[in-house]
Amino acid sequence: MGKSTDVSVVNAVLYFIPVQTRVPLKFGPETLTHVTCARVCVTVADARGRRAVGWGETPLSVQWVWPGSLPYEARHRVLKDFSVRLADAWVVFSRRGHPLEIGHDFQEEVLRPLLDRYNQEHRDLAEPLPWLAALVCSSAFDLAVHDAFGQLHHQPAYATYNAEFMSRDLAAFLTPADGSRLSFKGKYPADFLIARPPPRLRAWHLVGGLDLLEPGDETGAEPRDGYPVLLTDWIAQDGLKCLKVKLRGTDGAWDYQRLLRVGTLAAARGVDWLSADFNCTVTDPAYVNDLLDHLRDDQPRLYGMILYVEQPFPYELAQHRIDVHSVSARKPLFLDESAHDWELIRLGRDLGWSGVALKTCKTQTGAILSACWARAHGLALMVQDLTNPMLAQIPHVLLAAHAGTIMGVETNSMQFYPDASAPEASVHPGLYRRRHGGVDLSTLRGPGFGYRLPEIPRQLAEPVAVVGR
Repeated sequence: MGKSTDVSVVNAVLYFIPVQTRVPLKFGPETLTHVTCARVCVTVADARGRRAVGWGETPLSVQWVWPGSLPYEARHRVLKDFSVRLADAWVVFSRRGHPLEIGHDFQEEVLRPLLDRYNQEHRDLAEPLPWLAALVCSSAFDLAVHDAFGQLHHQPAYATYNAEFMSRDLAAFLTPADGSRLSFKGKYPADFLIARPPPRLRAWHLVGGLDLLEPGDETGAEPRDGYPVLLTDWIAQDGLKCLKVKLRGTDGAWDYQRLLRVGTLAAARGVDWLSADFNCTVTDPAYVNDLLDHLRDDQPRLYGMILYVEQPFPYELAQHRIDVHSVSARKPLFLDESAHDWELIRLGRDLGWSGVALKTCKTQTGAILSACWARAHGLALMVQDLTNPMLAQIPHVLLAAHAGTIMGVETNSMQFYPDASAPEASVHPGLYRRRHGGVDLSTLRGPGFGYRLPEIPRQLAEPVAVVGR
């Protein structure tokens, strides 16, 4: 039984916004120097014909969503092509409902078959387009529907995740872990989210594998654009208290020395917390255990500063069922790339993972459902960045505020392409520059995601796709 508030998507417009990094970002085996952001505007309509528009945006981060041997530009071209196809698919899918209901059904009924067909049509590619990449391409559309629904009903998006606006409870989407007495019957996302989120969040700064740490590291090729280059300068300028350290996962000596060096200079400058991110390059838990034990025995203060460890092991959790209880016995261990949906989180919990890193780039719908399943089963939460600039930053920080994370939110677009967000920063300055170690959400207000889009002085190029019905 539907509700009078239900909507369907009747129009979609897709834009591509190219962004260049000021310094390279290295994670795992690849380095990011530029990215294309997909920005989407959708129109929704209810049964009475009332319409509203909403916006969503996601960086098509090729190296993160599709690691592989294909040349960068080949993968980049496929992501953009698939995004164009999705514009048509979202409009053709005329299902009515709440955005979470529409988003869930679209993933199950349209996105998976569309990905399969696309890969069949492009069998000449040496590697198929991954499911994670399909989710990221679809996420800007999904976000836009959530925003449009709030616009139509004059409600913040997070005020709609309840029985007043949703026809289906969480039992229609989620299944408890085997042997659990939990029930999602009669439960809605609002039951697991923070009703009064904080207006300010602690910010995590990313220390990439190529980042310069302190005076003496400069090569002379650094940008002179008024922004810090050295980690020590970032700590001083932004008052940083939390650092996420990218590691190789294939060179234990390098990883240990990197953690030791970053941790030592951080501790001397008032940083409280570290996290270690191996970016899916580790295949044996002993690699992580040995590093942690070495740090514990030789540098107990730095070991104590490590709040959690992020995704050391391969993306495809179902194919690489590694028992990780020994790692999570040492430090909280968070799924990231592997946490495509709540079902994989359930598998991860069985294998010994103790937390989940959520990302809006895997769709707002998926992030909300994953947060609910994880919180119901006692898993800790974090919200990790995809180096989100411009509009993409806003749903990202809102998710962290409403999910109730272990500590704030990772936010690093201001490190790698701060000028890209200048129009948005003119309205929301506290979201695009970190002050006193945090970001300020207090300027977000109004319906949907609170973008305040009419006030943002951004000029868009011609769209690459316009689809209506």
